[in-house]
Formats: sequence, structure tokens, C-alpha cells
Amino acid sequence: MLDGRTLRATPEATIADITANRDRWPTMRLWLFLGALGFATNAVLAEITRNKNRGRGSMWWGIAKAGEPNNFLPSLHMDPTVYATLRRKQRRLVRENPGVLMAVARGANQAIGECQHQFRNRRWNCSTKNFLRGKNLFGKIVDRARIFLKDALVVSREITPKLAYASFGTSSAAQRCRHLIRWQQVLVSYADKVEVLEGQPTQGCRETAFIYAIMSAAVTHSIARACSEGSIQSCSCDYTHQSRAPSAVRDWEWGGCSDNIGYGIKFSREFVDTGERGRNLREKMNLHNNEAGRAHVFSEMRQECKCHGMSGSCAVKTCWMRLPNFRVVGDNLKDRFDGASRVMVSNSDRVRGNSNAIVSNSASNSVHGHRDGLGRRHRYNFQLKPYNPEHKPPEPEDLVYLDPSPPFCEKNPKLGILGTHGRQCNDTSIGVDGCDLMCCGRGYKTQEVTVMERCACIFHWCCEVKCQHCWRKKTIHTCL
Repeated sequence: MLDGRTLRATPEATIADITANRDRWPTMRLWLFLGALGFATNAVLAEITRNKNRGRGSMWWGIAKAGEPNNFLPSLHMDPTVYATLRRKQRRLVRENPGVLMAVARGANQAIGECQHQFRNRRWNCSTKNFLRGKNLFGKIVDRARIFLKDALVVSREITPKLAYASFGTSSAAQRCRHLIRWQQVLVSYADKVEVLEGQPTQGCRETAFIYAIMSAAVTHSIARACSEGSIQSCSCDYTHQSRAPSAVRDWEWGGCSDNIGYGIKFSREFVDTGERGRNLREKMNLHNNEAGRAHVFSEMRQECKCHGMSGSCAVKTCWMRLPNFRVVGDNLKDRFDGASRVMVSNSDRVRGNSNAIVSNSASNSVHGHRDGLGRRHRYNFQLKPYNPEHKPPEPEDLVYLDPSPPFCEKNPKLGILGTHGRQCNDTSIGVDGCDLMCCGRGYKTQEVTVMERCACIFHWCCEVKCQHCWRKKTIHTCL
């Protein structure tokens, strides 16, 4: 009411307002739809890019194929080829610890050799000859990013038709869904560029678990040995045992130069686990297997002793801790591979076993001075539960995986699987090296070949062995 008068809308004005609001409402819904679709698209692309970069955690494997790295004690320069395979934190560790790069390279090559030895008679034989770049060193069997893209595309396919219907009604939902197909084509096209394809396995299989474990174990082993050899400036022998009070009950005392397993494990965590933050199941799997590899090196440490005295007597005996032969570590990890556990994330947040207890007071040097990396140990505070509820939870030294392994029978360039065509097999074996399993039921051919071998070897003083070359016939069986 204004000045005692009541304002009343005329029928003509009311109809005009209703018509204007009705015309404006579809436009608002269009903007809402486009905004929601744009937000979903940006989220998917951001996740793809983030997981592409996250896969660089294994790029350092390329050190094994980059030749002899330049990281001698007097030199802080790094070869550009090697530099490109390392993340920022790994480069800093190399700069602050002269000598470690050569030890890491030796460890990586040692891991590859051990992997190929352990799997020499299996369908997947740990081949690296066709792969020269870090994360593809073993082929794309270790790729991890597809799982995120698939989930994002599935969600977008489910919600977008509903969103189109809610925004535009049944008359235009089909038209808007056609626009969805165009958006998804853009996403899949972008995914092709970053080497993540829908339908590709997540590659969290047993073989992936073994690769991560053997690589982590090899770096731990190589760094610990390099410390005791004096090849790394920031570490030396492990003298922590010698600082302990002597025992009255034992007839020996600590001495010599113990291999610095504590420094090796700490450095391996800082270097190898870079990029594995434990934010998703695949990263938790990698962290667990990395820790399992280190745990097997630690558990196989052995005490060696030497007697001192006149005429071979043992008046004084000194002992030290020595690293195991890496073949022992490889054999143990191969046994764990055969009994690996398929897992998922547990609802419990309790600390996982005693995985962080594999190093107590055995480290005599710091990886990088005052920074000991303790602030990030929360990465390892998770519990994995078995995929089958009837199985027991995995132990710290067990290997874990997410998906069943592919058959490895046929060549698959997308995954880097070479297949078993042309592989030699054992026709008398019923195991994995037998022709029935190795050839995947395709059959095999038998042929007789002539090979040259060394024979009649004689030792000549001093110090040479001379051999003759003999030819002999050999029967081989090759998969079709």
C-alpha cells in the first residue's frame, strides 16, 4: 500500500512476467549443466595429469640403462641423461651424498640381473632389452594410471545423462548426451597421449610386486656395501655395535667393518620411495613391497668372525655384521612371489606390523645431515587386508598385489609383453618351464643344433686356464 492506495498487477503485466521467467529458466539450466560438465572434465584431466607425473617414481630405474654415471667423490656433476630420470628430491640426495649415484646404478643393474635369473624359466622372464626408459624399463606392466581414468569415465557416463535430463527435460536429453560423447572422445584422446588406455589392466600384479621389491632391496644392499667400502662420502662402516658395552658371557668382541645396513635402508626409503605418498591403494602396494625388499636384506645379515692369536690360536676373536649374497635375497623374494597375497585397503588405520622396526639403532650416519626423514614415516602407517577374507593379513616381508597376472602367452605391445613364441622349453618338465605351460598349449617344435663349447681346460702356472673348443649336438625345443 502506498499513500493509502493498493497496487495491483494487471492481468497483462502478470502474464508478461511469467513468460519472461519461463524463457529465462532454460538458460539458467543450460549454464548450470555446462558449469557442472566443465568442472567434471577439469577434475578428470587434472587426475590424469597428476597420475602421469606420479608414475615418475620409477623413472630412476633408467639409471641402469644410462651407462656409467658420473658421481665420483671429487665430482658433483651429473650426466644429463641420468639427471632426466631423477625427481627433484632424488637429485638433491645425489648432490648431497657424492658416490651414491654409482651405487644406485650398480644396485639397479644387480636387480635386473637377479630378476632375469629368477624368472629365466617362466613365461614372463623379466626382459628389458626392448625398453630403455625408466618407468618403461620392464614394459608397461608397471603402469598404474589407467585405474583413475577408467573410474572417472565410468562416473561421467553414469551422471551426465541424468544431468542432461534434469537440466533440459526428456525432449533435449538425447541431444545433450550426444555432446557427452564428444567430451569423452576428448578425454580418451588425451589419455592416449599420456599412455593410459581404458581397458588396460592396472598392472598391480605379482610381477610388479617383485620388481618393486627387488629394486628396493638392491639399492639397500648396494648402498650398504658402498658405505663399508668407503665409496660414499657421507657414510662409512657401521660402528654402532662396537660402542656397546662388552658382554661377560661371550668369548668374542665387536670389531672390523660392519656393512652399514642402517644407512642403506634409510637411503633406500628416501630415494626409492620418492613419489609414493601412500594416498591410494597402488601406492600403498608399492610402499609395502619396497619395505619387504629392504626387510629381506636386513633379516639375512650374518655375523662373521676372525680369530687372532699365536700359531692359529683364537685368543681374541672379533666379529662384524656382513651383508648376504644378493642371490640369497633374490631366492627369498622369489619364494614370497609364489606365495604373494592379493590385498585391499583395510578400514583400520593402525600401524602396519613392525615394518618400521627393521632399523633400530643400526644407522651410524645420516642420509642427509640434519634431515632424517622421520616426518614422513606416516606413509608406512597403513594396514592391508587380504582380498579373500579367509586368508591371513600379509606380513611385512610378504609381497602383495592387486590384480591377477596376465597370461603372458601372446605378444602385447601396449603392455610390453613379449609372449612366449620362440621361447625354449623343457619337454620333460611338468613345471612352469615345461613345454606344456611355457607354450600355452600351442605346441612346440624339436630340432637338433650343433653348438660350440669349451672343453679339455688345463690350468697353466701361473695363472692362466687354456681350453679347447669342442662341437657337440644338442636337442632344443621351441614354442610355436
